Amino acid sequence: MPYVNIKLAGSVTREQKAQIAKEFTETLERVAHKPASYTYITFEEVSYEDWAIAGSLLADA
Repeated sequence: MPYVNIKLAGSVTREQKAQIAKEFTETLERVAHKPASYTYITFEEVSYEDWAIAGSLLADA
């Protein structure tokens, strides 16, 4: 049973999440032969002030 946790800096729309979930599920089904009904996907939206890269917060970029 695949479990995919997608973390994103900032937010995406409901429609974008639906498309991302569809495409990840289709890829797992096609490549790994995992049934779509067994694939779980979660989204975590992290604020820019809670995410850093190269030592700097994204909020400061």
